[in-house]
Amino acid sequence: MYKKLTKKEKIINLLSKGKNVTWKHLRTRFDLKSPTKMVDTIKSEGHVVYTNKTSEGVDYRMGKPSAAIIAAGIASVLGTDYAYKS
Repeated sequence: MYKKLTKKEKIINLLSKGKNVTWKHLRTRFDLKSPTKMVDTIKSEGHVVYTNKTSEGVDYRMGKPSAAIIAAGIASVLGTDYAYKS
């Protein structure tokens, strides 16, 4: 028997492929009332999801955090004494 994936797990798998996923695509394919809320939940779990606003709507993409994001996180948790400085 296999475990059925949740909507959130399916969206994480889709985003992790590295391609842009539109708000409309998430809304229709996964029958979400609020794709933005689901993306915010995924972000709060520690995934780096970038939001790009275009003339056609909103696109989401999963990526790697920049050095600035990592430095801000370290400074927030451990304080500025341990912050990464480039």
